[in-house]
Amino acid sequence: MKNALRLICGAGLLFASLLAALQIGAVDVSLPSLLLGSRSDALQAEIFWQLRLPRVLLAGLAGAALAVCGALLQLLSRNALADPYLFGVVSGAALGATISSLWLPALALPVAAFAGAIFAILLVLALAQQAARQGMQSISTLLLTGLAVSFFCSAVASLLLYQADSFAANRIMFWLMGSLSRADWPAVQLLCITLTLTLVLCAFGRRQLTALNWSDDMAKSLGVAVQRWRLVLLLLCALLTAVVVAYCGGIGFVGLMIPHLVRLLFGSQVVPLLFGSALCGAIFLIWVDSAARTVLAPQELPLGILTALCGSIFFLLLLSRRSANEF
Repeated sequence: MKNALRLICGAGLLFASLLAALQIGAVDVSLPSLLLGSRSDALQAEIFWQLRLPRVLLAGLAGAALAVCGALLQLLSRNALADPYLFGVVSGAALGATISSLWLPALALPVAAFAGAIFAILLVLALAQQAARQGMQSISTLLLTGLAVSFFCSAVASLLLYQADSFAANRIMFWLMGSLSRADWPAVQLLCITLTLTLVLCAFGRRQLTALNWSDDMAKSLGVAVQRWRLVLLLLCALLTAVVVAYCGGIGFVGLMIPHLVRLLFGSQVVPLLFGSALCGAIFLIWVDSAARTVLAPQELPLGILTALCGSIFFLLLLSRRSANEF
C-alpha cells in the first residue's frame, strides 16, 4: 500500500516536472495558450511541438530506460555496481558513429551508432557463449566480457578520432558526452515502445525475477528457466541501452545511481523497484536536461558532465555513510 502511494506521488511529480520543463528554455513558451489552440505565435508553436516537447519526452524516456536497465542488471547479477554500459554499448556506438562521420556521411549518426551498439552486444554474447562452452558460465564472465569489448571498441574509436580532422572529432566527442539536441518524434516513439515492452515483460515475470534475485539454485528449484530468462532480459537491457545511446549519446551514472536511491524509498521488491526506477530516472534526467539547456544559455552543456558530477557526489556520500556505519 505504501509503495502504491509512493508510485502515485512519483507519477504526479513526473507530470509536474514535464510541465515545468516544457516552459524552461531560451525562448519563453506560454503553455496554456498553446494547449488552448491559440495561433498568435506560429514560431512559438513550432518550437514547442517540434523541438521542446519531443526533447523533454525523450529526456524522461531515456532517464527511465537507463534506470530500469541499471535496476535489472543489478538484480540479475546480484551486484550493486552493475551498469547498463558494461556491455560495451557506449563504446560500440561510439565506434559506429565515428566510422559514419569519417567514411559514411550519408548514413545518419543515430543509425550508425545503433548498428555499432548492436555489433558490440552480439560480440559480447558470442564471446560469453564461447566462454560458457569452456565451463566459465556465469554472469561475472558476461560482465567481464562486456568490459573487454568496451575497451577494444573504445581503443579503435580513439585511434580513428586521433587521425580524423578536428571538426569531425569535436562533433563525435560532444555527442559521446551526451546530448538531446537530436530529439525527434521517431526517437520518442521507438524508445517508448522498447521501454514499455521491457516493463510489461518484467511485470509478468516478477516471480521469475524475484527467484533470480535470490540465487540460481533457488530459481531452478522453483522451476524457473534461469538461462532463458537471463538471456532475454539481458538482450532487452542491451537493446534498450543501445536505443538510448544511439539518440542521446553517452549518459553515465543514471543506471548506477538511481536504483540505489529507489531501494531506499521502495525497498527491493521487483515491481516497485523497476517502476520506481523508471519514475525517478525520468524525473532526474528531465531536470538535468533543463539545467543543461539553461545554465550557460545559449550554449548547451553535455548531459554526461552533469550526470557524472551528480554521480560522483552521490557515491562520495554513499561511501561516507558506509564508513560511518562500519565504525
